[in-house]
Amino acid sequence: MVDVSRVIGAEVRRVEARERDRLPVHVVIAERTYDTDPEDLWDAITNKERIPRWFAPVEGELRLGGRYQVQGNASGTITRCDPPEAFDLTWEFGGGASWVSVRLAPQGDRTRLTLEHVAPVEPKAEEHWAQYGPGAVGVGWELGLFGLGLHIDSGGSRPPEENLEWMGSEQAKAFMREAALAWGEAHLAAGEDPDKARGMAERTAAAYAGG
Repeated sequence: MVDVSRVIGAEVRRVEARERDRLPVHVVIAERTYDTDPEDLWDAITNKERIPRWFAPVEGELRLGGRYQVQGNASGTITRCDPPEAFDLTWEFGGGASWVSVRLAPQGDRTRLTLEHVAPVEPKAEEHWAQYGPGAVGVGWELGLFGLGLHIDSGGSRPPEENLEWMGSEQAKAFMREAALAWGEAHLAAGEDPDKARGMAERTAAAYAGG
């Protein structure tokens, strides 16, 4: 079982409304600081041998312009690759496309990771956003950030989602529920109507954790 004191996903959460190519987009931002240097953290998130130790396996060419495929999830194209500081990629899933960027910055002897997931404001995507809000992607990324922390801190060799004992535990359900509600608070801080923000967060919590 996972030590409850180590269950950390994002340390900072933000939700923003922006424009991309002159079109409106939703932006979900998660940050966390890890106890390692940028070079090691970069290797952990881009090395195909290390990625499955904290995230789903990834196939393809992990280089600028390369195509990738996350096992059982999204695929896309890598549109920026500047080790050990930044990468951008398209996130293509379920017939829709969004964008993900990751930035690494040294913080003394630690490294801060900032992940942004940018989604277009369009009819199909808006139905999902209206139902679940930012937590739909936010909670999923938090599980990834948590798994990455386990890997960096103790050499963890499998993602949290593969630990079925933990995923079925009350600790895991509490983690996902609290993460969903925290994204609701971030949404509220971004100016969303309180009833709508909390309703989205509750539905996200139920989707991930049940109840």
